[in-house]
Amino acid sequence: MSAMVKRNLKIYFRDKASVFFSMLSVIIIFALYILFIGDSVNSGLKFLPHPNRLMRAWMLASASITTSLGAYGVIISDRENKSIKDFYSSPVSRRQVAGGYIVTGFIISIIMSIFTLIFGEIYLGLAGGAVLDIETLLKLFAVIVLSAFASSAIASFIISFLKTNSSYSAASTIVGTLIGFLVGAYIPIGSLPDNVQWLVKYFPCAHSAVLYRQLLMKPAIKANFANQPASVLKEIREMFGIVFVYDGHTAPAWVSVAVLLVTGVVFYLLAVLVMTRKQNEI
Repeated sequence: MSAMVKRNLKIYFRDKASVFFSMLSVIIIFALYILFIGDSVNSGLKFLPHPNRLMRAWMLASASITTSLGAYGVIISDRENKSIKDFYSSPVSRRQVAGGYIVTGFIISIIMSIFTLIFGEIYLGLAGGAVLDIETLLKLFAVIVLSAFASSAIASFIISFLKTNSSYSAASTIVGTLIGFLVGAYIPIGSLPDNVQWLVKYFPCAHSAVLYRQLLMKPAIKANFANQPASVLKEIREMFGIVFVYDGHTAPAWVSVAVLLVTGVVFYLLAVLVMTRKQNEI
């Protein structure tokens, strides 16, 4: 399986278009923030000493979790050009073939998320934001791995039903846009209708955003709310999805960790089951 993973990684990174489209949702979020969202939301935070720092950190946290689906283009190409039949006719088991694709997607998700974080940190530093310390960066790496585990599991399950590059492109566009809204990447969660907010709170990938925001926004929160009432900070934390509140109870970080772990295990098992039982790929 390791040889297949190496082969898939080489194919993916050799295709510059695949890498670009994997980052497209991140580029869109940055562009939307710089051109539209930033000024709109900042206008309501003028009472804070450094609202730009808060919003830039929020934007980076939202952008860091939208790169998973683009990691699975290799399997679609193999299906379309029938290369996958060669793997299924080899001595390698179908479960190992499916596992090779899934591990590839997981690794690519981690790599692209790290790249996004590095790019975002450079942007925050140049824009006057706080550069994160080593301890926070290590915690962020753990969140990246956990987030990639869950989001790439969901992506692998979706990909298991697609056969052509055209269907893959359409699904990537639709799912990428939908995820952007469901994790609060385009609009702060508190600005959404109540029923949509509940949908966001029960969407697994949104819990990745919560963990990212708690780490990335911590310096900005400290700089902005040192002299603000606790009630104002509570309202902002709920508005921007830094915490999720269920029936008046604020969910601790371990709840988000548990949701992501369970999501990853369930969807990876489902993806392997679907991939290994597709009779039309034998």
